[in-house]
Amino acid sequence: MGYRIVVAGATGNVGREMLNILAERGFPVDEIAVLASRRSLGTEVSFGDKTLKTKDIEGFDFAGWDMALFAIGSDATKKYAPIAAAAGCVVIDNSSLYRYDPDVPLIVPEVNADAIEGYAKKNIIANPNCSTAQMVVALKPLHDRARIKRVVVSTYQSVSGSGKDGIDELWDQTKAVYNPTDEYERKVYPKQIAFNVIPHIDVFLEDGSTKEEWKMVAETKKIVDPSIKVTATCVRVPVFVGHSEALNVEFEDFLDEDEARDILREAPGVMVIDKREDGGYVTPVECVGDFATFISRIRQDSTIENGLNLWCVSDNLRKGAALNAVQIAETLGNRVLKKG
Repeated sequence: MGYRIVVAGATGNVGREMLNILAERGFPVDEIAVLASRRSLGTEVSFGDKTLKTKDIEGFDFAGWDMALFAIGSDATKKYAPIAAAAGCVVIDNSSLYRYDPDVPLIVPEVNADAIEGYAKKNIIANPNCSTAQMVVALKPLHDRARIKRVVVSTYQSVSGSGKDGIDELWDQTKAVYNPTDEYERKVYPKQIAFNVIPHIDVFLEDGSTKEEWKMVAETKKIVDPSIKVTATCVRVPVFVGHSEALNVEFEDFLDEDEARDILREAPGVMVIDKREDGGYVTPVECVGDFATFISRIRQDSTIENGLNLWCVSDNLRKGAALNAVQIAETLGNRVLKKG
């Protein structure tokens, strides 16, 4: 016996990835509904060897459905998630709307799967920000061994984090660089993204940080440990898919780089590729389509007493969004609903 599953936002980048991953991982699905806004009504999407037509989310009856994976943004989630939850359908939400709600668990299954039991308060589970998800997968096993005091992270985030419009803007600008007669309109980013980097993701806050940077701080504290201090600089780079992060981690206890490497090799969801030679590390183009969070460049930081540096790369559409949502659904099924 399997589950009755809803994917809302099925025509977007993350929604399509959710469908791909549900099929790839053999999630026990008895029935699936794919929802979209009215303007995308009837658009066809793939689920394994099946082709499905989207239905209008407006007026959809969530009663009798087990789980709904939402990839529709905060505004639409605010309207439809309470409706689904009230109908008894557990919402797994990819937007930022519920991440900081104390009554909604924020889950990365490799890190804090036990917290999923809190879903019953609102029948909603939150998926973390893409940049946070891959970072905490790397940090948690190290924290368990030596307790992390402080993290300094600089991100190199791909344009797919801005959705299809971000991908299109990079593509159009790149073509225009080589063909000056090509015209393009800058819509997504405040400055040129092609052959450039932009130290600005989301809106600016009063203290000078951006909301993306604030998210990494707040979410790491909620998922891993509220005592960890985090400071972040988030940068958009001209890469289509795959987020990268340079991590400087300070521990309470000394942790040798070789031991850290061994710990990470055994950690769930982590793949260590760390050779001190040309090409002995992972870059974003190599992680596309993969489930793992890749760790390279593990080395001691000699400027502080107990410090390590790491390079962390992951497919942001997968572990940073769709994969993590499906893993949450798997965890919910295995631990709570127990149908599959």
